[in-house]
Amino acid sequence: MARKKIIKLILNEYAGPEELSDEDQKLLIEAMHAGSHAYSPYSDFPVGAALRLDTGEIIRGNNRENASFPVSICAEHTAVACAGANYPESVITTIAICARKGKDFTDMPVSPCGKCRQVLSEEEDRAGRKIRVILYGKSRIYVIDGIENLLPLRFSSSALRT
Repeated sequence: MARKKIIKLILNEYAGPEELSDEDQKLLIEAMHAGSHAYSPYSDFPVGAALRLDTGEIIRGNNRENASFPVSICAEHTAVACAGANYPESVITTIAICARKGKDFTDMPVSPCGKCRQVLSEEEDRAGRKIRVILYGKSRIYVIDGIENLLPLRFSSSALRT
């Protein structure tokens, strides 16, 4: 007989950026700036991401669309790849993500796609520590401690060893 399981999402919700720490506000501003340089001619949905490394360094990324849609790359993945290429020994501590529809930020926070959740999950596994995720929307901001709150049944390297 099947047993029903409930998986809960745990997050902190803030009304606006002024409720965040100065450090998180700065990271969010960097994500907003990164999004302003996104290349999204097909969706008109520019996304910006900024991540903070354990060294204090901030790395920005944005989405880069392609007419061959599967070749496009998300903002989060761009930032993670840039960090890995330029700071291979560093650890991601926090990532901030924001999106616009046209010229205006989305009202509700936009969550990373499944592929980006998996990319962030791998970074947590590599570093052995959780990544804080800041999701910005004009009406509210979510702060989430750890990717398992976004990807509770994630695929990890432990599955490859069984």
